[in-house]
Amino acid sequence: MYAGRDMSELTMESKEKWQDKELGYFHYALSQAAPFLNEEGTTLLREINNEIKRRGGLQMKEAHWDSGTHSVTD
Repeated sequence: MYAGRDMSELTMESKEKWQDKELGYFHYALSQAAPFLNEEGTTLLREINNEIKRRGGLQMKEAHWDSGTHSVTD
């Protein structure tokens, strides 16, 4: 679950200052709502995509079902 700054606070600063978790969360949320976004929403999603690309993508820092936080050797 996302627990961070909301969109009204984030729109006041450049995407370069957003944290990775903020970019990831709002990228996911806006992508899910993409068919319903107006021009401003699609512009915001495009800017988020560009910032993620500029950073070289988002790196997963948490474990999930197919990979842990460290490698296991037998």
